[in-house]
Amino acid sequence: MNLKDKIREVPDFPKKGINFIDITTLLKDKEAIQYITGKIADEFRDKQISKVLGIEARGFILGGILAHELRAGFVPVRKKGKLPSDVISETYQLEYGTDTVEIHSDALSEEDVVLIHDDLLATGGTAQAVLNMIKQVGIKKVYFSFLCDLEFIQTPEREILKQFDPHVLVKY
Repeated sequence: MNLKDKIREVPDFPKKGINFIDITTLLKDKEAIQYITGKIADEFRDKQISKVLGIEARGFILGGILAHELRAGFVPVRKKGKLPSDVISETYQLEYGTDTVEIHSDALSEEDVVLIHDDLLATGGTAQAVLNMIKQVGIKKVYFSFLCDLEFIQTPEREILKQFDPHVLVKY
């Protein structure tokens, strides 16, 4: 299945010069969503994943499905101020500014095997922020999954993430 053909690119969103990769066009295709969730889940079935962390917002969509497929718990990684209890926070650089992500402080334990999932790997700042948060909990085994990777972007954060051999289905 050619997934790139099912993904819309929106120029100059959310600001001029950014080419937004819109996966909503892929998600509405029932065969495509079955295909991608099956492919990603198959990659991690034998890894004893206990928690899937889905990064807000589009990482929630596939992250929840992956948690179900892997018989794991789901932990939402939210933007600052969206979680109702005690949190661990991390601020990071975006392609177009800064942001902060949070998880509940009681969402993980050191024994968890974690799969961090997001729809897109661009600068790697968001994924690196999540990695920094889970290190505070003492997580020892971490995997990464991204639907899309903007390989042409090179940053120090991406270099760190390469050590984890992230699973990617679509490369740009």
